[in-house]
Amino acid sequence: EVQLVESGGGMVQSGGSLRLSCAAYGFPFIRSSMSWIRQAPGKDIEWVSGINSVGGQITYADSVKGRFTISRDNANKMLYLDLNDLQTEDTAMYYCVKGYGPYVPGMTRGQGTQVTVSA
Repeated sequence: EVQLVESGGGMVQSGGSLRLSCAAYGFPFIRSSMSWIRQAPGKDIEWVSGINSVGGQITYADSVKGRFTISRDNANKMLYLDLNDLQTEDTAMYYCVKGYGPYVPGMTRGQGTQVTVSA
């Protein structure tokens, strides 16, 4: 069974940092591009960052560029997102997604991990 399990979310003050993790099961992670997306209450899903299968191609949304860093550990089938200089507008549920690029319904994603940033 294909499964993605996110963790690492929490509540932080503006300017703080978090590391999100995503464990992958049931598919050849080493051959899969991966992404992070987020969704704030009442807003559309926003693609945050993507990384190709070997980590040689990485892109970020303009809203997080310079503050977030995506990475992966293929040996342990893990995807990460380091969130630095968090702002209140980063408050959202964060999901890891199998695939690269904007989220399309039907793409495999996890249950999400909540990030809440207070002023």
